[in-house]
Amino acid sequence: MQKQYEQLGICREVYEFGSRIEDRLKERFQKLDETAEFNQAKVLHAMQELRVSAECFNMSSGYGYNDLGRDTLEAVYAKCFHGEDALVRPQITCGTHALALALMSNLRPGDELLSPVGKPYDTLEEVIGIRPSKGSLAEYQISYRQVDLLADGSFDYEGIKNAINEKTRLVTIQRSKGYAVRPTLSVKRIGELISFIKGIKPDVICMVDNCYGEFVEDKEPLEVGADMIVGSLIKNLGGGLAPIGGYIVGKKECVENAAYRLTSPGLGKEVGASLGVIQSFYQGLFLAPTVVNSALKGAVFAANIYEALGFDVLPNSTESRHDIIQAVTFHNPDAMIAFCKGIQAAAPVDSYVTPEPWAMPGYDSDVIMAAGAFVQGSSIELSADGPIKPPYSVYFQGGLTWYHAKTGILMSLQKLYEQNLVNKDLMC
Repeated sequence: MQKQYEQLGICREVYEFGSRIEDRLKERFQKLDETAEFNQAKVLHAMQELRVSAECFNMSSGYGYNDLGRDTLEAVYAKCFHGEDALVRPQITCGTHALALALMSNLRPGDELLSPVGKPYDTLEEVIGIRPSKGSLAEYQISYRQVDLLADGSFDYEGIKNAINEKTRLVTIQRSKGYAVRPTLSVKRIGELISFIKGIKPDVICMVDNCYGEFVEDKEPLEVGADMIVGSLIKNLGGGLAPIGGYIVGKKECVENAAYRLTSPGLGKEVGASLGVIQSFYQGLFLAPTVVNSALKGAVFAANIYEALGFDVLPNSTESRHDIIQAVTFHNPDAMIAFCKGIQAAAPVDSYVTPEPWAMPGYDSDVIMAAGAFVQGSSIELSADGPIKPPYSVYFQGGLTWYHAKTGILMSLQKLYEQNLVNKDLMC
């Protein structure tokens, strides 16, 4: 086995260090397997109950009227996630598009959007209008208010109570940390926050940005009071097979509003051809619990590797997991870039490419992204990225198989090892 890793460019010292870390994680991995098994049974039950058939995989084109596969898939999503309705479409291009769609369809001029968990992910800043952009919510006279988390990562309940007013129409709760060094929110904590908000204003819409969190736990946010959950199919739920797409699941009115915005008033969910990708949506969803489990094992492995080497990691090596993202803070741009180069070098696609920081659209600083993926930008595949600015934190996620995730982390360490950016004495 060591020779196999040597062929991939991983030296004996790095391999043996990784093996010692892995040996300590067997009990932790068994618990992750149990969650994956639970979620696998949940998906299988939904597909069987909704009578998924081979006919569901037929391609539709044009208007897409009476698309059995599309309509059945949306029923499966609603069943899996305990929603009244679902919108799952290839016409939703990415997670940011899905979130923008959910916001723009359920807010009206004069309404206010509230984020009680601090600043949202960078690409939403232009959607909201925090950074001016054409077509933002701000251009439609939809205001925005934000309540930051407290220093210990807890909710500022007093600040949230003071922020809610007669204009507050929708509350957006970002489950994952994004490019912030703060804890990911568990489903339990999300439920507590929603209960508090609904206690103040029962008719407010609570939307959860569920990206990176699906199937990580045995419950989803709709089960604890959320009105909508939103995400991308090139993250967890696509299982690495979906080539594009996004979803919105939740209250029927919220989903219908999104459908009318996606297509047009009067048409809604009735149009939208599946264009031959529908089988990958079904199969990706079926595989998602197992794929997410592989990504989680990779994240836990990364946390234990880099914490043992003295780096700041979030979550730490023993914390419970609530999304697939692992943050590692280097306080050094060279180490951050070396990490990403290692992830790229471990890829099955474009492994020979060297990632470099660049001015990526939607971000306020240069960003480095490593992702040798079968689907461009697929975050459930092995990838790492981060903005090139202090504290120089990199965000690792994905791995369609545990073995590939493991290889990626070892290769990232190999690059730091070669450049003397890691304390080699700690590896002995």
